Amino acid sequence: MPQMIDVRSDTVTRPTPAMLEAMLQAQVGDDVFGEDETVNELQRKAADLFGKEAALFCPTGTMSNQIGIKIHTQPGDEVICDELAHIYLYEGGGIAANSGSSVRLLQGQHGRFTAAQVRENINRRDDSHLPWTRLVAIENTVNKGGGCCWDLSEIERIRAVCKEHDIAMHLDGARLFNALVARNEAPRDHGPLFETISICLSKGLGAPAGSLLLGSRALISRAHRQRKLLGGGMRQAGYLAAAGLFALEHNVQRLQEDHRKARALEAELRSLPYVSSVLPVETNIVIFKLHEQLPAELFLQQLQHQQVRALSMGRQTIRFVFHLNVSDAQLEALLAALRGIRVPA
Repeated sequence: MPQMIDVRSDTVTRPTPAMLEAMLQAQVGDDVFGEDETVNELQRKAADLFGKEAALFCPTGTMSNQIGIKIHTQPGDEVICDELAHIYLYEGGGIAANSGSSVRLLQGQHGRFTAAQVRENINRRDDSHLPWTRLVAIENTVNKGGGCCWDLSEIERIRAVCKEHDIAMHLDGARLFNALVARNEAPRDHGPLFETISICLSKGLGAPAGSLLLGSRALISRAHRQRKLLGGGMRQAGYLAAAGLFALEHNVQRLQEDHRKARALEAELRSLPYVSSVLPVETNIVIFKLHEQLPAELFLQQLQHQQVRALSMGRQTIRFVFHLNVSDAQLEALLAALRGIRVPA
């Protein structure tokens, strides 16, 4: 039987033999005591990469995002983000549950809003009826926006507005390295623009688990406390941190391969009669809509019969995500499977 082609997410990757070997060779200790040297090395490397003072290794990107929000806000404050933001849609209501904050949703373009929109939605702090606007959160790339990237110049303009109003900025950089590679930008282009940055190691970078929260020493000290409260302290976490170090050292530039495959899929989808629209593809995510005569459930069932697993993101909306475990041969098999889809009469 042919190997299953799994393009539901870039979280389904498995460690390569070289990554596994790095994990086996890791020097470990008790990270809750701060004694795991591999975790400490990963935290130092990631912080230095973005020009930040410190970093904190967390089990998941959701945890690093939620800690980032918590250390910037007090109950009754407000967070500005886009209506498509992962922190709002897909983190279990964590902004309310963990931080007690309300959310001001902006309607941007594929998840990207403007400095003007931010300025228009900041609450006055001299009005006791309103929650204080404490944080602006940006997601780069935007998952539900089809993996699109933010323009650095717009982030700089948002930063200027936030600085004027004493508002912190948090970057949900779950797929930030995809954006950096696609836009030919450097981590230190983004580091100074945010008080905290969350980066994920278990998506396109291919580590089995782990995320990092970056910031100042003072903020990361507070984050350490919040990680404990959320149960995120791990012991010999160096085995996972070793995978993260390997990912940062070996798997960043290869993200271009995932982007190339996604563009090839985009071109194919635009030629298929049962596809009504495709979001512009910039990185490794492809989101498209099916015509009404082909139900999403039937489409996914037909793909499954051809050894392809994909994901529905709502009515008639499908997402494919490329990653290091999808080969060129599998890409060709995927394109052939799409050409073979049957539409009900």
